Amino acid sequence: MSLRTIRNDLPTVVLYIFLVTVGMLMLYSVGRPPEGYNWDIPEMMRSFMGKQFIWLLISAAAWFFIHHFVDRDLWLKGAYPIYGATLLLLLLVLVFGKEINNARSWFSLFGFTFQPSELAKFGAALAMAAFLSQWSEKLNNLGAIGSGLLIMVIPSVLIILQPDPGSALVFGSFLLVMYREGLSPLILLFGILTATMFLLGITQPTGLLAGGLIGLLLVVLALSVPRRLRWWLGGSVALVVGAAYAYSLGWGWPVLLVLFVALCGAATYHLLRKNGRLVLLSFGALFWGILVAFAANFTFYNVLKPHQQERIDAWLRPAGMNEQGALYNITQSKLAIAAGGLSGRGLEDGTITKYDYVPEQETDFIFSAVGESQGFIGTTMIILAFMALLWRISVIAERQKRTFVRAYAYGVAGIILIHMLINIGMTMGLMPVIGIPLPFISKGGSSLLSFTIMIAVLVKLDRHRDDI
Repeated sequence: MSLRTIRNDLPTVVLYIFLVTVGMLMLYSVGRPPEGYNWDIPEMMRSFMGKQFIWLLISAAAWFFIHHFVDRDLWLKGAYPIYGATLLLLLLVLVFGKEINNARSWFSLFGFTFQPSELAKFGAALAMAAFLSQWSEKLNNLGAIGSGLLIMVIPSVLIILQPDPGSALVFGSFLLVMYREGLSPLILLFGILTATMFLLGITQPTGLLAGGLIGLLLVVLALSVPRRLRWWLGGSVALVVGAAYAYSLGWGWPVLLVLFVALCGAATYHLLRKNGRLVLLSFGALFWGILVAFAANFTFYNVLKPHQQERIDAWLRPAGMNEQGALYNITQSKLAIAAGGLSGRGLEDGTITKYDYVPEQETDFIFSAVGESQGFIGTTMIILAFMALLWRISVIAERQKRTFVRAYAYGVAGIILIHMLINIGMTMGLMPVIGIPLPFISKGGSSLLSFTIMIAVLVKLDRHRDDI
């Protein structure tokens, strides 16, 4: 046995095998008829587990091919061509794709469906790694930042056109990779502000959000005063509290006007002290936040379809909604998880799972089946396995000599993290239902193949970590 062979990162491989095995067992559970399998081979191959097993064989063949026949330099030199090929697939699926659940996201061939957006995540991870490996200094150049963001935005836009906004959301994870490689923390704060104002813009009046943002900026400017900090901070907090009380009494626009004048006064003070960058950032954040909140409100009520509005309401405003309507999936999912108790009912005895009370339990809501069959112990083990995999990938990333491999590793980790958080959060009502599979466990051949390729390429690159 060669040194290269034994240098495969064994913990990563073991965790991958464990998660895939759990996925096969769960698909056995959710696909089992109430009367049980009769162990007829053709019938078994038509089941969820049988179809996933075929994709598992394809994934295993891909892993073997990557490790024995593909040189590691191919991924470095071919990163952009592979990324371009995945973009081409995203364009072709808009024209020739098969429409399923009101989304044209799949190619259909010989009875099998393939979702190119899953492969696009792998292509984008390679492209982002190749791009970041070109920069030895911090990403403080607007052109460089824009180019990096473009790698994320192009596939996201093409996927939104399908439409599949859930898959498009995953590409935002590459911001974490850029941050690791030198992106300014201000960009991350900008992203957090955008996401926060977008969500609040759906549920709260734009005027209220504007007042809250102005109040927050007043406090920030007060904290930046070099002298008499207590007076500035105390005065700002008192003004914000008073404005909040007046706003609750119905004094909307007068309160906003007073707060804005106070903000202008604080900004003038900082300008006199030649602190123009802070003032520019503050007013930029204010106007951008208001714009995002307004756009979110307009999009929700004038662009989204009723069923899309119901999904978001089920997440952000569930009180008073019909539990037999948009809340049905989430309600049944919670019941399934709760029914599992401490140790679960077993693979074949989950009533909610057996009788398909949870829609899409083989894909989006597979974690609810884990909860019913394996209970708190089983779900905890799954979460710990994912956390261990993410930790192991970060270890692999930090021991690399090449920026390309490190950036690629963090790209893979970010994709898995977003998938895990959103999918598990969906089943418990903590995240919106946006159709994101649980890696290695949910039914989906293209998802399993894509994640397998990501891990296989990472392990292959890590074998060469000492090479220059």
